[in-house]
Amino acid sequence: MAEWFGDYVVSAGRLPLFSFFVAFVAGFLFIRLSVRLIRAGVRWWPGNLRHGDLHIHHVVFGVTLMLFGGVAGLLIVDRESAHIAVAASMFGLGAALVLDEFALILHLRDVYWTEQGRTSVDAVFVAVALTGLLLSGVRPFGWEEFGLAGNGGGAVQPGLVLLVLVNLAGSVVSLLKGKIWTGLAGVFVPVVSIVAAVRLAVPGSPWERWRYPRGSEKWERAIRRDLRVRRPMIRAKIRFQEIIAGRHDVIPDAPPHESAARRPSASRRP
Repeated sequence: MAEWFGDYVVSAGRLPLFSFFVAFVAGFLFIRLSVRLIRAGVRWWPGNLRHGDLHIHHVVFGVTLMLFGGVAGLLIVDRESAHIAVAASMFGLGAALVLDEFALILHLRDVYWTEQGRTSVDAVFVAVALTGLLLSGVRPFGWEEFGLAGNGGGAVQPGLVLLVLVNLAGSVVSLLKGKIWTGLAGVFVPVVSIVAAVRLAVPGSPWERWRYPRGSEKWERAIRRDLRVRRPMIRAKIRFQEIIAGRHDVIPDAPPHESAARRPSASRRP
């Protein structure tokens, strides 16, 4: 184990990222355990931190840890020392506390245990997946072509650079269409984002609001596909997330677009 750690992590220059990843996962699991115990009213567990009537959210401590860890990481030159591991761990722990309350930052109100609070769990899962890929050695498509690998590289091939840009554009369009996971996967695996970009948008996404008028054929097709494919997948994802993060408010049986989809429109035949 020590030999693997030395060869795969330290010698490969992955110690800061490894320390960040471990601290991030551990921090998220700990804070979720803490808030679940507080929610359950366990007497022996410390409650929420308050100053008078002010509830101090753990995102405050997360920002502080990220600031100290980030600045320390910039100052430490030796990338294989225990000091950089500590700095990266501080940053990872802080990032976990911040992303666990991502919904609070997004909505500017406490929605932690509501349906909107699931956004925080989604953000953490995305961060874990991306960091895990980077830690395993996977790099975004075009990393070397744009000279980001640090090895100098050779002559830039215009055709390959064009493919990288097209793939990146596909990822952006996929994200705008509400396809978070395929959009991010396309950053690492070429063509995936391009395929996702040409398919129907997810109901409620920015692309759907901009490009699919209510009652149009594309709008109805997007809703039917969402009901048939995406909603069951979301329910399965929520069940898995609740095992780790706790149960939020019950997901509605019929989201607004589902109710609209069940009403016959003028364009449908009786």
